[in-house]
Amino acid sequence: MDSALTSVALPAALAIIMFGLGLSLTSADFARVARHPKVVTIALACQLLILPAVAFGLVLMFDLPPLLAVGMMVLAASPGGTTANLFSHLYRGDVALNITLTAVNSVIAVVTLPIITNFALGYFDPAETGGTMGLQFTKVLQVFAIVLIPVAIGMAVRARREDFARRMDRPVRIASAVVLVAVIVGTIAAERENVPSYLADVGVIVTMFCLASLGLGYWVPKLLGVHRRQAIACSMEIGVHNSTLAIAIAISVLDSVDLAIPAAVYGVVMFPAAAAVGWLISRGARAETADALPVQDRTERASESG
Repeated sequence: MDSALTSVALPAALAIIMFGLGLSLTSADFARVARHPKVVTIALACQLLILPAVAFGLVLMFDLPPLLAVGMMVLAASPGGTTANLFSHLYRGDVALNITLTAVNSVIAVVTLPIITNFALGYFDPAETGGTMGLQFTKVLQVFAIVLIPVAIGMAVRARREDFARRMDRPVRIASAVVLVAVIVGTIAAERENVPSYLADVGVIVTMFCLASLGLGYWVPKLLGVHRRQAIACSMEIGVHNSTLAIAIAISVLDSVDLAIPAAVYGVVMFPAAAAVGWLISRGARAETADALPVQDRTERASESG
């Protein structure tokens, strides 16, 4: 295992990403939950209940090795990433809702991520760990520190220097994307000899989980009466996970590169998958709009285009 990756790169990468999230947050983002309780409740139910159940089912279906199975569950328990805001903006989702969901879910994940991780460790019982791996209280505090302290610092900076926070928003987002790629590359490089077998083991299941996350994130809210823009935001929030957090939990907290492989592969898969799903949703929305036009208007538009 690369000690520099574990001790320096991962904490720094996650701190930059979570600090960037804090720079984009205000107390109003948390207060917005009270104004939109329905959509927030639906999105959180998908994120916290349905996705871990889907991941658990896929793991059993594919009969993954124990360490990779636990890694999939850690990934499923990780909150949405800040990149979800970008995809939501590109495909005309409710970006304010994305920010709210990311903020709330990042706080809740401090509790739910250890619960799901410890459940997976107990159920799959990886023999390689000798029964010593787990998120005990001290490690839960470590999760709390790496998730929430940079967010709190970012929010404090924004509260005191809003102009600075706005100027830094774009550079920090770019830096977050760069360090995310660097972390994924570093994680895969640390296990480069095993990468082909890891891809064979988790490539299909990770892709299926990613598409299921994006699809459920859109259709469950949509079928429950949520507005399309908000459904797009939910899709991106639920489908674009904070892979860096999942990798950091696996390597820095649980001391296992193998556990990080599903999250590293997901970090590669989720960008083209989110782009493809967003394009399909946008195309479907345009088709619905065209079908809703009166027949005369559609005829006129056809004649104009001809």
